[in-house]
Amino acid sequence: QVQLVESGGGLVQAGGSLRLSCTVSGRTFSSSAMGWFRQAPGKEREFVAAISTMSFTTYYADSVKGRFTVSRDNALNTVFLRMNSLKPEDTAVYYCAAARGRAAVKRGDEYDDWGRGTQVTVSS
Repeated sequence: QVQLVESGGGLVQAGGSLRLSCTVSGRTFSSSAMGWFRQAPGKEREFVAAISTMSFTTYYADSVKGRFTVSRDNALNTVFLRMNSLKPEDTAVYYCAAARGRAAVKRGDEYDDWGRGTQVTVSS
């Protein structure tokens, strides 16, 4: 059974930092690109960041570029999202996802396994 379990969310003041983790089991982590998405209340899910299998390629949404960093540790079957300079508009449920292929991708339909999400709330 494939499981993706996110952790590290919480409440933080604007300007603060959080690091999200997502640990994967039940599939070959090192063979899949990984992504982070988020969904704010009343809004559609949006792409945040993606990383290829060997970390050679990363993509970011324009809204988080320069503030967020995606990384992975294939030995730990874990992908991370370091979030700095957080803003109230970053408030959302953050989801990690495992892609079908090795290349980093931005489209949600390129991912076939998803975690349940972790809440990030940024207060002003």
